[in-house]
Amino acid sequence: MTHHDDAPGGRTATYTILTTGYTLSTGPGVAATVSYVRDGDRHVIVDPGMVASRDRILGPLAALGLGPDDITDVVLSHHHPDNTMNVGLFGRARVHDHKAIYENDQWTDRDAEGHELAPSLRLIRTPGHSPEDITLLAGTEGGVVAFVGDLWWRPNGPVEDPVAPDHTVLKESRLRVLGTADVIVPGHGPAFPADESAPL
Repeated sequence: MTHHDDAPGGRTATYTILTTGYTLSTGPGVAATVSYVRDGDRHVIVDPGMVASRDRILGPLAALGLGPDDITDVVLSHHHPDNTMNVGLFGRARVHDHKAIYENDQWTDRDAEGHELAPSLRLIRTPGHSPEDITLLAGTEGGVVAFVGDLWWRPNGPVEDPVAPDHTVLKESRLRVLGTADVIVPGHGPAFPADESAPL
């Protein structure tokens, strides 16, 4: 079942993966894949989570000519600390999750499903890894890029997410993303194509 109607209307977004995350099977090390997405005047950070040092986020951002106060929005795919640890770096940003927008002392309820941050940036609900998971869909010149948090941890899965409460729900969300996206940016690894090679 395809969801081409999920795709944002615009194709003007650009993105840079600031740091490519990892999970180490040999030890406790875990780092988030942290991305920067721009559409018009919206400067968005996705999943500013655990990293070896904050320079892994701020250094690549500075190389783009941007400081933390230039970031207008932060998208949290879900509420696990390894994906949210450094949200406080971006003190001027609106923070988006599955149910609300948070800015300074203002909490504004809204459902993430279909919420548009900009003409080329749309949120959808993609539960599975946790009940609160959301995906940021970015329409770029080269296609739709899905920032999926831990819907996939990395290009090889895992197919059976050990923390997913319900693998059927996870698979449904994965199929929904695959029906719209051209590229997937996972929670803890490099980007990979949204094609038949994607683990289900």
